Amino acid sequence: MAQEDFRNKSYWMTTCDYVPGDALQGELDVDVAVVGGGFTGLSSAYHLKKAESNMRVALLESEVIGFGASGRNGGFNMTLFGLTLGITAVRFGKQKAKQAQHYMERAVDYLQELVRELKIDCDYEHPGFLRVATSEKYKQRIIKEMELAHELGLEGIEWLDRDQTRQQVQSDLYLGAWWEPRCGILNPAKLAWGWAEVIRPMGVQIFENTPVVEIRREGGRVRLDTPGGHVRADKVVLATNAWSHFFRSIKRKQVPAWTYIVLTEPLRPEHFDAIGWQNRQGIEDARNLVHYYRLTVDNRLLMGGRDIATTYGDDMDNDLNPAIFAELKDDVRQLFPALKGVRFTHEWGGPVSVPMDMAPAIGYAGDKNIVYSLGQVGHGVSMTQLNGRTVADLVLERRTDLTDVFFVNRRTIPWPPEPLRNLAARAILGYMHWEDRKYDPAV
Repeated sequence: MAQEDFRNKSYWMTTCDYVPGDALQGELDVDVAVVGGGFTGLSSAYHLKKAESNMRVALLESEVIGFGASGRNGGFNMTLFGLTLGITAVRFGKQKAKQAQHYMERAVDYLQELVRELKIDCDYEHPGFLRVATSEKYKQRIIKEMELAHELGLEGIEWLDRDQTRQQVQSDLYLGAWWEPRCGILNPAKLAWGWAEVIRPMGVQIFENTPVVEIRREGGRVRLDTPGGHVRADKVVLATNAWSHFFRSIKRKQVPAWTYIVLTEPLRPEHFDAIGWQNRQGIEDARNLVHYYRLTVDNRLLMGGRDIATTYGDDMDNDLNPAIFAELKDDVRQLFPALKGVRFTHEWGGPVSVPMDMAPAIGYAGDKNIVYSLGQVGHGVSMTQLNGRTVADLVLERRTDLTDVFFVNRRTIPWPPEPLRNLAARAILGYMHWEDRKYDPAV
């Protein structure tokens, strides 16, 4: 990739200067090689060096730090695990759903703590979260989720009725909302690049534009081949998420799915007079294929979601989708008619990692030489930071409260090989579309 091409991947990547580092040339011998320069890999490298300062750690990124989902997402530091609390309860049981929520609450708090303590400049705000109901059926879905949360003893979640919701953000489509104060918003590219600035002085060697083309066992160690050389390591972390299907040991644990975002010019005072939103909360709706939206530090409105796209086989070229971009722009105008004349300045997409059962997974890939983490299903900004700490515990073969959570070393449902994989993904997506049209045909 040309030196500056990565800046076209999202608005976030245009917001501060970042100069990519050198590619690996020649041979390197380390204790741990981390594959992937997103949030998971960065956090894993940090926690490994924090645990053992003399450990030799190298991070290998195929493009630039933050190139994948970590530099393109909506920037929500939120508690959502998988798709919904209810789906997690159906798949794993209520007590494990409660455990997942507590892990995510810890993850949100931990990211906020890390940003503060490490002094990472990422435009962090902590305004809370609204999950809004845009139809009667979605209102009942949210209320049912809240009843489950309260049954499990989860705290910090309350229902806002129609009038209370519209006092916060004014849209005629809002019928009520789930309110949760534990949610932050941030600039994800600044967070990723800030992480790099933290771990380099700790002694982590970062190599960019260094794709790992093959991983193989070599005696009791692991060899990673790259175009410019190779690395020998005692342990490997596969922090590859949506690109995980390129690695044999975890190939069928997930598939990539693309989500899309549009961004407006900065909103003016008269826009805020019309729509409120003075408290800058992060917002999602209750669709299967959610809309997620927020304000940037300079008051641009970011709208993402609505639909996703998939590809066949190993194709990762699906970052642009004009049809979904157009629909997202229409959705902004429908939610907030006062913004009808607002200009859209940016549009982009990126892949997220989706396991068959829509829930994250962390664990050993075979023996204990290789640890993987994947499958945040588009809600990974908070989770990946804490997952890095969990990954470090697994690499160090420490049993902790983090490694004892149910989704560590869980048995995943494998995606079938192509062409069945593509057919299965389309069938699941088709059902989600059908239910969304049934529940809320207007949006």
